This record gives sequence, structure tokens and C-alpha cells, in this order.
Amino acid sequence: MASIVLLCTDGSDASIDALRSALPLLTPADRTVLVTVESSVSPDTTTGSGFSSAASAVDLSDQIETSGDRVAKQILDSTAEALNLDDVELHAIVGRPGHAICDLAEALPASVVVIGTSGRSGLRRAVMGSTSDHVIRHAPCPVLVQGVGQH
Repeated sequence: MASIVLLCTDGSDASIDALRSALPLLTPADRTVLVTVESSVSPDTTTGSGFSSAASAVDLSDQIETSGDRVAKQILDSTAEALNLDDVELHAIVGRPGHAICDLAEALPASVVVIGTSGRSGLRRAVMGSTSDHVIRHAPCPVLVQGVGQH
């Protein structure tokens, strides 16, 4: 079975630093997939614990492929360049980030998901939820979470 590494980025320096520090921990993969997710829900207007009911979850079939989107393409290209990734597949999707990452991990099927965490804590984390927490709990494969400091 081919090994597939799913790398998650939002294009921030913290996200790129997290991936950069995690990559040496992985064995070479048959496929490397770099993904960015454009949230279909504004985190400024959404409250909750980071979990959703089945009725509000975004299905993979409902997601819009946005690989032609300039912002997403710029995020993916700049991340791939910063990490010196030559042979990498780029995916940009729209949805709730935690759900979208888990759905893509299942569809590939990924051998491991690599994601950073901002280290958010306390009330902000309780209100906003955590993408990395959702991925840890729901991904169909192991998840490597690399903590990063806030800039």
C-alpha cells in the first residue's frame, strides 16, 4: 500500500514552521499532498466547542474544488516553495477546516496527517474550537501535530 502524507497549511509563517519542523520526523512518502482549506464559515460569527452535529457537517461531495482560486494557489505555492517540496500535489478546498481535512484524509487515503496548532487556550479555544483537536479525534489515520508559538 502506498504511503500518503497529507500536509495542512493556512499559509502563515507559524503553519509553515510547524510543517518544516515535522517533516524530518516522517519517512519518505510515495505521495505528498499539501492542502489548504478556505473556511465556509466565519470563525468570528461561529461559536461552539469545535464539534458539530451531522446536520451541520460539510460533506466532501458538497465541497467546492478551488484549485484555481488565486489566494489558495498562492498559499499552496508559497508553502511548497518554503518547504522545498518539488513533487507535491496541491489541493485547495472549501469547508469547515477540521471536517474537510478528515474527509480528504479518508478519500486519499492518507497514511498520516501533519498539522500545526497555534497553542490557543482558555476561553478563546473553548469558543472557537480547534481544527487540530477535531482532526486528532476524527482523522482515519495517525495525526502528527506540531505546536507553534503565536507571532
